[in-house]
Amino acid sequence: MADSPFHLFGIRHHGPGCACSLLQALEALNPDCILVEGPPEGQALLEWLRDPELVPPVALLVYDPKDAREAVFYPFAEFSPEWQALRFGLERGLPTRFFDLPVAHRLALDAPGEPLAEDIEETETAAEDPDEVSEAAADPDSEQRREDPLDWLGRAAGYSDGESWWNHLVEERGDGLHLFAAIREAMTLVREESGDDHWTAHRREHEARREAHMRKLMRQARKEGFERIAVVCGAWHVPALAELPSAAADNALLKSLPKRAVEATWVPWSYPHLSTASGYGAGIASPGWYEHLWHSAPERRAIGWVARAAQLLRAEDLDCSSAHLIEAVRLADALAAMRERPQPGLDELDEALRTVVCQGEEAPLRLIHRALVIGERLGRIPEQTPVVPLQRDITERQRAVRLKPEASRKTLDLDLRKPTDLARSHLLHRLSLLGIDWGEVQRTGRSVKGTFHEVWTLQWEPRHALAIIEASRWGNSVEEAATRRVIDAAEHADTLPALCELVDRLLLADLQAAIVPVTRRLEDQAAVAGDVPQMLGAIPPLTSILRYGNVRQTDSGLVAHVLAGLVPRAALALPGACTALDDEAADAMRTAIQGADRPLRLLQDAEFEQAWSQALTSLAECTTCHALIGGLAARLLFDAQQADLETTARRLSLALSLANDPAPAAAWLEGFLNQSALVLLHDPSLWALVDDWVAGLSEEHFVRVLPLVRRAFSAFAPAERRQLGERARRPASVAPLAMTDTAIDPARAERPIPLLQRLLGFAP
Repeated sequence: MADSPFHLFGIRHHGPGCACSLLQALEALNPDCILVEGPPEGQALLEWLRDPELVPPVALLVYDPKDAREAVFYPFAEFSPEWQALRFGLERGLPTRFFDLPVAHRLALDAPGEPLAEDIEETETAAEDPDEVSEAAADPDSEQRREDPLDWLGRAAGYSDGESWWNHLVEERGDGLHLFAAIREAMTLVREESGDDHWTAHRREHEARREAHMRKLMRQARKEGFERIAVVCGAWHVPALAELPSAAADNALLKSLPKRAVEATWVPWSYPHLSTASGYGAGIASPGWYEHLWHSAPERRAIGWVARAAQLLRAEDLDCSSAHLIEAVRLADALAAMRERPQPGLDELDEALRTVVCQGEEAPLRLIHRALVIGERLGRIPEQTPVVPLQRDITERQRAVRLKPEASRKTLDLDLRKPTDLARSHLLHRLSLLGIDWGEVQRTGRSVKGTFHEVWTLQWEPRHALAIIEASRWGNSVEEAATRRVIDAAEHADTLPALCELVDRLLLADLQAAIVPVTRRLEDQAAVAGDVPQMLGAIPPLTSILRYGNVRQTDSGLVAHVLAGLVPRAALALPGACTALDDEAADAMRTAIQGADRPLRLLQDAEFEQAWSQALTSLAECTTCHALIGGLAARLLFDAQQADLETTARRLSLALSLANDPAPAAAWLEGFLNQSALVLLHDPSLWALVDDWVAGLSEEHFVRVLPLVRRAFSAFAPAERRQLGERARRPASVAPLAMTDTAIDPARAERPIPLLQRLLGFAP
């Protein structure tokens, strides 16, 4: 193409050496038109590159507004060759255009199981990119080489892999105008030798259409009279664009393509999601290092990198002296000289830091890799960027509560008694309801009683942009969208526990407009519910709402009304539900009863306690319910001091009578012990009853009951089992240590109360 107006620049996506060489080549060429591989739907958004508030890394997001999950991200870093080419053209007022196949066609053509290049999958990372090293084939007889042509070329040049070869010759140099001719020659050879038989038919057809559309827009630019057209594309495409076939052949490939209506916008991107570790097919191994290459002069590169590592380690209170830095740079220079390289690269600097600064320890090196080699930079877009209204409202809410999105993981400890922290909690819970999991709650006041704290882990990820677009169908503000979303979820929930969880979450999110419709739905479901385990499963979250709702200054009166109708109904139906149960059903019922017992006791409601105690008494005295449930009921009544020792001993004696079958007796004992040996260790009379029962078993009955008893005792803690063994070895006349009745001095007992109130947050 000596006389051709087209000047092809094959680049590697996000390569700083390619970007540097490309700028030199563009300065020398002085083009009158620039074509850049990218989505034509983003053409109107290129003007935003003039705005200083658009700070890379950022990405063009092209999506189907009817289904935001159908989307494509096109990420750019400051050192991306495409980004530099676009800025070069815009700063000089040159016609600068994207010329890849439109996403509108690509989404419509995409077949199930065939993700497109640069497309993001559900995990927000792109699929394999044909311009990246893993797409071309170098040797049809070698599967490994066919997967990575740069590995083939790197090994031919004496390197262990293609990544090291490319970094050394291209990205860490970036100073040769001859680079693009060499890339074109290498890619031509690779495509000729490899073919594309390793691709599926769909993928081959897709790539053919992409390159046909690129050639179509190249012809169009030539027809417009441009004489020096710079074509910036992935290196893989260069051979296909070097010689133009007939326009009719390309038009035949593009004829009658289906399309979707799509929209485009800018979204922030991050270095962790620009890396290959995230799964991004066109990603790079070390975005932070590439940024350092882009900004540093070669002669100062090693010193600057080691100084940044030292600053990072010192911030973490790790030892790193000036002598360490000097020796690390010297070692890196020596390694580079031994390997005949002009200056140290990342491999040499890693080895020097590991040896001198980290002294062989992996932990400091992992810190350097995460914070410097990959980096934690998150891009920024201008406030006026066209986005869905929900995105704008989220940005305003983040600013109002002073929560800045960051690419790194951040721990946030919220004190719910403070207005700002309470507002932050409301925002994070509302976003969670919308499926925007910016934050993950680690600990709440329910698990750390009385602390009134929530501990969140925050990390903003690019995939949240899609989640926001998807959630925007519920409303234009966070509160409106979350309210509609939770009401819709309540209408479709068909179990009491699911509805209770929704009530809990909407109160955590302070969605006042959703309380009435959701609790009314909960009340209706509770009124017709006949499944006792479901009713019991609804009690813990509802009681938690009553106990902790006031911490968040929310009105939980409607929940109290629902609970007032639910508890008596569950208690009344419980005895009947515990008859004719098999062992598996009885074990499930035991779990449900245990789960409801403690919350009801902590609620300290006299009516609830009376109804619940009557139900447990019926179970303890019932002869037709499963023995496991009867034993559990007797134990719960004893623990709550609603059954005295004499009554409990009588029940235990009747259940463990030698006249009873051993299997039900062992099941009753398992329920009564309830995975805790303390009742036996501290009550001599109960110990004597159990001991007499075991001692009175015949050999045949003992063999039958032994597996059941062992199962009951296996749930005890090791220390409890050891204490039981020691107790069993004592003579019968030696009583175990029992709790003694000690007179209590009320005045002394009241002294720690003020301190406990302060610690638990109940201080007046």
